[in-house]
Amino acid sequence: MEVFEVQGGVMLVATLALFGVKAWAFIDAIGHRPEAFEAADKLTKQAWLLITGIFLAAHMILWSGPIGLINIVGTVAAFVYLLDVRPAVRAATRR
Repeated sequence: MEVFEVQGGVMLVATLALFGVKAWAFIDAIGHRPEAFEAADKLTKQAWLLITGIFLAAHMILWSGPIGLINIVGTVAAFVYLLDVRPAVRAATRR
């Protein structure tokens, strides 16, 4: 097994994992009510759907690997949603 085969495999796994994170963020944003975003004092549901949806689509269209600038920005946006917005929205929904 050559070094480039291993590198290609690692890049493929990283790309698929980051695609999964972006898809998870987009699908989760779909499932929450718009009022929950406002109650949690976050951006609107439409804004998060737009942000996560555009980067998810860009990931599918470009498929340039996890190191491209658009994929890095999209991954950061997805993690911001999952680690900051999602818990706040879920807490606002439980009240």
